[in-house]
Amino acid sequence: MYFRNVKIFIIIVLVSMLSGCAWFSKESIGRGTPEALYQKGYEDYHRGNYKKAIESFQRVQEEYPLSKLAIMAEIGIADSHFSNEEYAEAEMTYEDFVNMHPTNENLPYVMYQIGMCYYNQMSGIDRDQSETRRAKEKFERLITRFPSSKFSFMGEKRLRECRKKLGEHEFYVGQFYLKIKKYNAALKRFEIIAKEYANLGMDYKVRYFINETKRLIAEEKRKE
Repeated sequence: MYFRNVKIFIIIVLVSMLSGCAWFSKESIGRGTPEALYQKGYEDYHRGNYKKAIESFQRVQEEYPLSKLAIMAEIGIADSHFSNEEYAEAEMTYEDFVNMHPTNENLPYVMYQIGMCYYNQMSGIDRDQSETRRAKEKFERLITRFPSSKFSFMGEKRLRECRKKLGEHEFYVGQFYLKIKKYNAALKRFEIIAKEYANLGMDYKVRYFINETKRLIAEEKRKE
């Protein structure tokens, strides 16, 4: 579902970058022009030929660096990597775009995609959550910088999902400590959830486990 939506976003981005210009017509495209190279990359992308699309977009950048299409080609390269699930390459290309074009109108889209590069690599709650934390940070950066953007509204939903996953991870670890009778370590995890991950659907069970863990700690102290 997400990949179908991302292609819609890409079309929106490209249309916005062409505002004030007509879409390329066959009559306006000459062979060996930046328009022809870009059009080929665009068509290859929508056929799923991501490697070929990247080649065409790179040629636009290398052969016509002063063309307006060179900026579009940068996003095209990043989107092609992303759609091909080459998230490290996509993230690096998107970040380069942010650094090179800090005032570009498509920055909210690009920043959202950076978050999605990490979001799509998130692991289950029983695994390391480094990618989840990075996704969370990237969505927070987007929302802080462009609070009114439609991509920030989408980022808010993804951010909530990231926070819930981090909370569920803490809960998983807390339960593990509880199972091996490391009650103080378990209590610390449950209290972190109550403080940092409230209102994400875990409040009731977290309160229960905090109270139960405190009871077990008190019971253990009575036995000493």
